[in-house]
Amino acid sequence: MALTVIAKTILKGLSDSLKGTITIFYLDKNIKDSRTQHNSPSRNLNLALSSRLSSRQTLVTSKVEEPKILWRTFQCCLLNGGVFWLSLVLFEYLLLPTLKHVLLYLAFNNSTLGSYIWEITKPCLNWTFGVIWVLPLFILSKVINSLWFQDIADSAYRFSRGRPKQAFSVSKLVADTLFSIMIQTFFLVQCMVVSQLPNFFIAQILYHLHMSLLYSLCSFEYKWYNMGWELHKRLTYIESNWPYFLGFGLPLSVLTAIPSPYFISGCVFSMLFPLFIISANEAEPVTNVCDINLQLFSPVIALSNALFNRTIGPRPKEERTMR
Repeated sequence: MALTVIAKTILKGLSDSLKGTITIFYLDKNIKDSRTQHNSPSRNLNLALSSRLSSRQTLVTSKVEEPKILWRTFQCCLLNGGVFWLSLVLFEYLLLPTLKHVLLYLAFNNSTLGSYIWEITKPCLNWTFGVIWVLPLFILSKVINSLWFQDIADSAYRFSRGRPKQAFSVSKLVADTLFSIMIQTFFLVQCMVVSQLPNFFIAQILYHLHMSLLYSLCSFEYKWYNMGWELHKRLTYIESNWPYFLGFGLPLSVLTAIPSPYFISGCVFSMLFPLFIISANEAEPVTNVCDINLQLFSPVIALSNALFNRTIGPRPKEERTMR
């Protein structure tokens, strides 16, 4: 019976993760309709005078805060798929073969000489392309994507739940952000370690389990942060209700694992991640279905605590005692 409940919960998480692909097409319209209704003069006749006095300010605000979730998602796809991924494909499958044929032609069909020249030239071209184009564009896309992801998450949250809670001071905000990045980085390394286990079947199961929980954390973190949840609460919540979050993050884990090159996998993630942010914002996780608490984040929390306290200083007591 318990296994049946866990399986149903995993399927529920899987189903909820895919809802963003549908929600995104009508979410902007719902936000716009909601703002139009909220700003309507006939909404409250007793506030007619105040509405007239603030109409100019309301007009400016409505112009600045136009719904843009679908547009931001399209921009993510255009940048990561239409620019970054396409440039990698064109370089690998168009530019390099063309240059190879040119070198062979210049070598007067001498296959031995042409192959020798190409063995020297290809690594230089790959290195130059990586340094001049791929790496700068990858870093730039990461920065731009993070801003667009935040914009999408905030717009969706304000529509469904209202204004975010201002739960963190500036110093606590910086500490929470740095510690969260450290946790996710070390956890990603932990994912890579378990993927190298001798038994391929077990290694793949553990890898996708880790990555699914990590992607769920990334997807729900925007929502939970706006709700005022601190990092230890987010991690404990995922570990305690891992069946749901395993199902929620599984599609993204599988889809990003299909392309082998790291940069292409990153492009796939950046194009799909906005949909999972929206799905997480709309989802209501299924809780308390399993008594087993998967403390997969415990090793990286201990390591992050040690490094964080040594380099920056001790964090508040309630954040140090995560368990």
